[in-house]
Amino acid sequence: MSATSGAAQHPRARRIPALVAAAALAAPALLAPTATVPTAAAAAAAEIVVSAGPVVFVDDGDTATVTLTVQTADDTALAEPVKVDWRTGSGTATADADYAASSGTLAFAAGTPSGAERSLKIPTRESDAGETAETVPLSLESRDAQVSGKPTVVVRAHDLPYLDARLSTDKRVADLVSRMTLAEKVGQMTQAERGSVTGDPAVITELGLGSVLSGGGSTPAENTPGGWADAIDGFQTQALATRLQIPLIYGVDSVHGHGNLDGATILPHNIGLGATRDPLLVARAERMVATETRATGIPWTFAPCVCVVRDDRWGRTYESFGEHPALATVLGTSAVLGFQGKRLDSSRSVLATAKHFVADGDTAYGTGEGEYTIDQGITEQSRDHVEAVDLPPYMAAVAAGVGSVMPSFSSIDWTDDGLGNPVKMHANKALLTGWLKDDQGFDGFVISDWQGIHQIPPFAGDSPTTEQIGTGVNAGIDMFMEPSQFERFHTRLVAAVQDGEVSEKRINDAVSRILAAKFELGLFEEPFADRSHADQIGSAEHRAIARKAVAKSQVLLKNDGGALPLDSGESVYVAGRNADDLGNQAGGWTGTWQGFSGEVTEGTTILEGIRAAADDVTFSEDASAPTGGADVGVVVVGETPYAEGFGDVGGPEWAWDPADGGVSREEKSMSLQPGDVEVVEKVCAEIETCVVLVVSGRPQVLTEQLGSIDALVASWLPGTEGAGVADVLFGERRFTGRLPVSWPRSADDPVVNVGDQDYDPLFPFGWGLTTGGRTPHLDEHRTQLQDAVLDPVNGVPPAASEAIATSDVALLEGRKGLAHRLLVDARSGLE
Repeated sequence: MSATSGAAQHPRARRIPALVAAAALAAPALLAPTATVPTAAAAAAAEIVVSAGPVVFVDDGDTATVTLTVQTADDTALAEPVKVDWRTGSGTATADADYAASSGTLAFAAGTPSGAERSLKIPTRESDAGETAETVPLSLESRDAQVSGKPTVVVRAHDLPYLDARLSTDKRVADLVSRMTLAEKVGQMTQAERGSVTGDPAVITELGLGSVLSGGGSTPAENTPGGWADAIDGFQTQALATRLQIPLIYGVDSVHGHGNLDGATILPHNIGLGATRDPLLVARAERMVATETRATGIPWTFAPCVCVVRDDRWGRTYESFGEHPALATVLGTSAVLGFQGKRLDSSRSVLATAKHFVADGDTAYGTGEGEYTIDQGITEQSRDHVEAVDLPPYMAAVAAGVGSVMPSFSSIDWTDDGLGNPVKMHANKALLTGWLKDDQGFDGFVISDWQGIHQIPPFAGDSPTTEQIGTGVNAGIDMFMEPSQFERFHTRLVAAVQDGEVSEKRINDAVSRILAAKFELGLFEEPFADRSHADQIGSAEHRAIARKAVAKSQVLLKNDGGALPLDSGESVYVAGRNADDLGNQAGGWTGTWQGFSGEVTEGTTILEGIRAAADDVTFSEDASAPTGGADVGVVVVGETPYAEGFGDVGGPEWAWDPADGGVSREEKSMSLQPGDVEVVEKVCAEIETCVVLVVSGRPQVLTEQLGSIDALVASWLPGTEGAGVADVLFGERRFTGRLPVSWPRSADDPVVNVGDQDYDPLFPFGWGLTTGGRTPHLDEHRTQLQDAVLDPVNGVPPAASEAIATSDVALLEGRKGLAHRLLVDARSGLE
């Protein structure tokens, strides 16, 4: 997902701090007073509030219980009695036929403690026939207190086919769609942002919204598992106050863990998971993420990103599993299966989203949207290239049953018919409907990116325009992420259908897809948060899974003289700005959209992991402390957090995060920052054995420093479990990771991919030295070849690079025999 509709405007950056301040929906303080207090009693009454929740559900024929709560300003007992007059009003239910019209007075006696509750009863009449939900609003008045809340009794829908869980999903969907008005259908296609509806949650009921999301950094006031569940249940209550009681589906970017939630377990970003080459581990890790996400009331994640990154200058490089479609296909499929499990209605499953369809990792540098240099840009490739490189992960994801797909902000400009006619993916009917839905048989739904249709030309100041909406719907988008403009979207799409610009057949198709997902998720049966696994969020078991993923993601690029693994008895001098910074090692999409340095959440830094493993550790971030007496130096350098757009090399710098104090972040580069270079050169010059760890979302060029480095490790963005890095440094686990992208020799020539005609990286795709333990037969050939060809100063020669990379591709494609022959032939050629 993206946070902006273009580089020129950054709505999430400006909006989120204000939105985060909103409280949980069910809190009485959010409900507007409905009665005034006479002047004579104003002073006393202003100190007392009687509140009621917004919605009370009752089954047909049962009695509804409406609870009122009294609260004093100083939390003391009532000095005087408080009386509240109540009466039933006119809603969609029919008095006497559906419920007993009634009124009365409810009293809180003097001496009643603050926080006490009293209840009133509303009997309903049982009906023999199936009915949609009906409402009975209540009015509350008091001369003795302020009254907060407009409670409504909702008599649940009952005895209708779509409510029967014994029927097939197709039958339930068909029955429900047949009962829906056009406005209700459009409501299901509309998604709003949490902060935009928190202040007025009734808008969910009024528009019949189908979905709400939390953008990066958008959290309820209480950022705890219970706080999330309470807030989302409040939204769900509003959705269920509609006549058809279609539940809401809540979505979030759990791209490497539930990153918005304090204390969640944060995995390595996808680039690190790509280095593990372990599909089973990826599936298990995403299963863990699904469990933590669903426990907060969220059944849908905007992940995994199955893009194939072809230019590491892209700010979303770390969201990719790697540069080759075989790797993105294998691990992307594993991620989908991990998220969704065997049953979507499980309390450990979430609906997955394959994104960003298609070729967002294949855009040309210099074509980016606005100030971005590459993000949201243009893919200038042939159809054959896109079919071979960019589409395979989506084909596999669809085959694995992925529930939703998100189109990219980017455009495609086919070279087959000449450049100059790019089409935005949000408007690309040939790919969204033709290839994805018709050719591949995708039966899930397509969710737009953040205000994605706003970029469809022609542009206008009041986006989304009717034309943009019509183009997006007709192209094949089913649900629209309209964080703040959801009301405008709803109004204009209804009008577009009425004016014949969009057919109701297309609307019915979109709504059917969305409803099918909700039925499969079990939301009609269990719409509210299942909190049974909340105690597993950030648990030791979950952190152990992430720690293993961290260890397996570490790629040993160089290891002269067996510098690694280290001995726990050695004196270790640790330096570098990324050694003891949880935010830097977690990266973007952690805490906030762009992430930030420092204490972003709970976890273990790399330094803390080293200190737990070694007896004698000295830390000096800038290497200013004396190095004398140290047996080994460990320098942890790399990048600071960023996300899409602002992570583009040469792009704009983020400057709006409160954590940054209004100061722009550092310029993004494929090379180490000057300060990092200074620390590396100082430590490696003064300590006999020098180990360098690069914590980054993409390769960082340090070719000039390579000769002075004894051991070089690509640590990627490991997340919250920095101890996993220490595990391989000290030999508790073996180094087994392999490069998911080619490591360039020069920042001036950064685009290098396996299969290139003149393939000559510093370290090739698939490169990764190993340490200790038993080596499988195929890995033994790779190890022998790597040991033979690695030049400690100049990296890997081109011929060997090609053999190592192509053999790794063959292995990913399941062709072990070919992989073996390529390695053996390359080894023989050196003799």
